[in-house]
Amino acid sequence: MQYNKTTLKNGLRIITAPMKDTQTTTIFVTVGVGSRYEEEEEAGISHFIEHMIFKGTKKRPNTQVIANELDAIGGTFNAFTGKNRTAYYAKVDAKHFDIALNVISDIFLNSKIETKEINREKGTVLQELSMYKDMPMRTVEDDFERLLYGKQKLGREIIGYKKTITDFKRKDFTDYMDRFYIASDTVICVAGKISEQKVIAQLKKYFAKMKKGKKTEIEKVIEKQIVSKIKIKNKKTDQTHLILGVRTYDHRHKDRYALSLLSSILGGNMSSRLHIQVRERQGLAYYIRTDGEAYQDVGYLMVGAGVEHKNLEKTIKIILRELKKISAYKVSEKELQKAKNYIKGKSVMGLEPSDAVASYLADQEVMKNEILIPDQVFKKIDKVTVNDIQRVAKDIFVSKNLNLAVIGPHKEKEDSILKKLKFS
Repeated sequence: MQYNKTTLKNGLRIITAPMKDTQTTTIFVTVGVGSRYEEEEEAGISHFIEHMIFKGTKKRPNTQVIANELDAIGGTFNAFTGKNRTAYYAKVDAKHFDIALNVISDIFLNSKIETKEINREKGTVLQELSMYKDMPMRTVEDDFERLLYGKQKLGREIIGYKKTITDFKRKDFTDYMDRFYIASDTVICVAGKISEQKVIAQLKKYFAKMKKGKKTEIEKVIEKQIVSKIKIKNKKTDQTHLILGVRTYDHRHKDRYALSLLSSILGGNMSSRLHIQVRERQGLAYYIRTDGEAYQDVGYLMVGAGVEHKNLEKTIKIILRELKKISAYKVSEKELQKAKNYIKGKSVMGLEPSDAVASYLADQEVMKNEILIPDQVFKKIDKVTVNDIQRVAKDIFVSKNLNLAVIGPHKEKEDSILKKLKFS
């Protein structure tokens, strides 16, 4: 992977990544703001702005005009909002890049954010909120983060609340964008079949006058946990969905690569320990996985599964047993090497398309102001030893560090399960 970085006078960063073996080009515009920057009364506005950006500009007066222009060239386009960032992107046949750039730059810089469109879109966002409430596999993840971070900003759902969504006015949007949609906190990555000099010149033309500003600092999370915690949402479901996890490290921590390998060994693929023990040998779950999140200041590792209601406690017991085992006994060199090969192989395959490369580079630059190409990451992964895996496991897998979120028909079971939520 090759890339170059150009910084405009207003602080906007441009990442260009030419790719020889592709006929596509992707433009990815990322702003370093998401739901954790919102005040309580602003909950959900980062996500709502993502919707509004596509609602029309002076040149392209409505969503249909915008969509028609990109559909007419066979392009794919979308956006997403996280807790740390918001991104807008388009992927097209390289010969149509000029059109895609013109559209994306126009909606990003010149969106009208009209009151009538805001009021109309409230219904759409509220339906999106309702949709998520009917998806326990997704909702349990929000419940888990709320269990970890409580009423702090990082503990809120990205989409916000029904009340805030309903109450938003146009000034709320424009004030928020004035604070956060600034050049110095915006990264534009263009990857694929490109002429770098031409792309940089075009981006300067569109974005050189983007407003400067100083980014508001995040409100850092206060972590204080002295006993394990549990939250059961009593809900009629066909499956019980659970997430069992522990607090870990921020996104710059020296042990983040060991943690990634530990996660892969436990539940990263179909030959992982938890997949074999929970699914293959016991037949308790269709899906069982480990995953993690690393924010600027905190992080976590979690195990997620969907099980038959009566098997909740049995599944938790097996998960705890596997977490304890990997702390007590070193993994083999063979198992560690398999995890290293798996992560590297998935990374290489995942970074073949231009949109994946653009997302990868933009995300690192906007979140860390530093880009590590895959080969650099792989060297760090290769340095992790079996001793590192056990050391990290011992550090994070302690009883007081456990958190469990559950959705299913389990009324009055919290105390019973909480007593068993320990490694002893």
